[in-house]
Amino acid sequence: MLNNRKTIYAQDIMIFTGRSRSYAYKILKQVKESVGKKKHHLITIQEFADFHHITVTEIEEVIFYKPRK
Repeated sequence: MLNNRKTIYAQDIMIFTGRSRSYAYKILKQVKESVGKKKHHLITIQEFADFHHITVTEIEEVIFYKPRK
């Protein structure tokens, strides 16, 4: 992937799931609780993928997708 960012944000979850911002923040909170992170800690794409039992590649293909010109 061209983008080597390792953290996932609410906007990424919105893109990946097609759901609302409030849903994305709810999911981030659930992942943080499950991995034992505090409110101010970041969540990695790997942690998000593990929580949802999907591959990192699947997530990266969607959130880092750049249409060809």
